[in-house]
Amino acid sequence: MRIVLLSLCLLLALPAGAGAQALGGEHEGHDEPSAPSKDAPRGEHEGHGLHGTGHGGRMAGQVPEVRSLRDIPLMRRGSGTAWQPDLIPSSMLHWDVSGWNLMFQGVLFGGYDVQGGPRGESALAGIGWLMLMVDRELPSGQLVASVMMSPEPFTAGANGGYPLLLQTGEAYRDEPLHDRQHPHDLFMELALSYTHYFTDTWGLLLYAAPAGEPALGPVAFPHRVSAWYDPLATLGHHWQDATHISFGVLTAGLVTPVAKLEASWFNGREPDEHRYDLDLRTPDSYAVRLSANPTARVSTQVSYGYLKSPEVLEPDVPVHRLTASATYHAPFGERGFWATTAVFGRNVEGEHPGTNSFLLESSLDLDGHHVVFGRAEYVEKPGHDLVLPEELEEGVFDVGALMLGYVYHFGPLGPVRPGVGVRGALNVVPEGLESFYGGRTPVGGMVFVRLAPAGRHP
Repeated sequence: MRIVLLSLCLLLALPAGAGAQALGGEHEGHDEPSAPSKDAPRGEHEGHGLHGTGHGGRMAGQVPEVRSLRDIPLMRRGSGTAWQPDLIPSSMLHWDVSGWNLMFQGVLFGGYDVQGGPRGESALAGIGWLMLMVDRELPSGQLVASVMMSPEPFTAGANGGYPLLLQTGEAYRDEPLHDRQHPHDLFMELALSYTHYFTDTWGLLLYAAPAGEPALGPVAFPHRVSAWYDPLATLGHHWQDATHISFGVLTAGLVTPVAKLEASWFNGREPDEHRYDLDLRTPDSYAVRLSANPTARVSTQVSYGYLKSPEVLEPDVPVHRLTASATYHAPFGERGFWATTAVFGRNVEGEHPGTNSFLLESSLDLDGHHVVFGRAEYVEKPGHDLVLPEELEEGVFDVGALMLGYVYHFGPLGPVRPGVGVRGALNVVPEGLESFYGGRTPVGGMVFVRLAPAGRHP
């Protein structure tokens, strides 16, 4: 299985060379950020600084060198306060209202999900999220408010969520979920943040959210450019970024143009099965994260979190979580874009041995219409997570998945860019799980439609 995963990892990395060729020759130098003119009016660089990123991320050659806090694009913030590369494709609608920047972004999927084998099911599912952000540049800082919501409680909540082989995490009707992905809550984020500039090169970030994301893990999978086109969740979600919806978060951090160190105090309990409310509790967990964006193309992070009581069915079992990730973005040809993310996550649950997860995912937009995307995962999953018989509950099983998909985008049609897509997954289980899954390589797939803001293309 490791050899197969490594092979797909190499295949996913191939666009790097292809992208480099497309950017070479006549396009050589197109991807290098250039600093704005010191004499240029502020409005001429809309989209560059914190105060003016409403049109979404700019393509290469339009992203200035980040030399001060005011140069940091707001779209560097991928989810919560997590950073992604500054260089991203346009992805939002924008309005200026009396000195306030209003930004709308999101993505919606609807389709038919088929998961094979004895533990698989088939179902119609609607998946996605919508977000409104408001920001205002102040003389000594920046204020940002965000509201993010998901339709999944209404469109993907039947029987605890949509079918997904080998997925684990959270509970439904007092039973642990397995081979299903739970729906996200109606309120994914209700947050207010303020960055105070002490100087041009360092400041203080404050973030408060009744529903939000602590400083733990990479940008959550629904919001990563490398996963924009895949409707389904990652199998390592609960090792890497499951805290992206936490009900009660306070974060403070020191920030520079290229690095940020932040700490969070938050409610570490997983959301319950009632997806329409806020599961507020006294914060009982903490996390710390170091992020760095050395160039417009690259974002990295390493983080650690202590979750005192994450699972409602095992409230006395704490979890120590360690994550590390790197994301790389680059233009591809005249109108395309390539994004890749690698993530490592490790959980230590109570007195149990630690378990690890590895992910490599990539999306390649060839020309603004044709998109190919893929994902390779390897996760060590305990038997009790997979809800195996008692004699297997304490075992740890190596499972994996290889996924490949394609999306064709129409339009745009006004402010919306619709698309149709398909994804297929080859799952890999050890011999000890063969009888539960009907073989060593159970498969799954989905056909879907996709809707997202049209944004802009270079």
